[in-house]
Amino acid sequence: MARKSRKRNTKLVPEAAQAMHKFKYEMATELGINPEYEAGYWGNIASRECGAVGGQMVRKMLAEAEHSLMDHEAGFKQ
Repeated sequence: MARKSRKRNTKLVPEAAQAMHKFKYEMATELGINPEYEAGYWGNIASRECGAVGGQMVRKMLAEAEHSLMDHEAGFKQ
């Protein structure tokens, strides 16, 4: 019995795809990753470096979400 393939990487907000793409390149630059990725091909970049880019993206997004929640909570206390 063949399994039905399904895409797991769907974005909740498709319009955010371009922003996430830009964010990925900003993180790579910030981390000093081998500039070969600028051509759009990441195949020559080590898995460890690619993972560092994704990890840094998650850290920044979480920090921003926490900051936003703190601001939102502060607004309720006033």
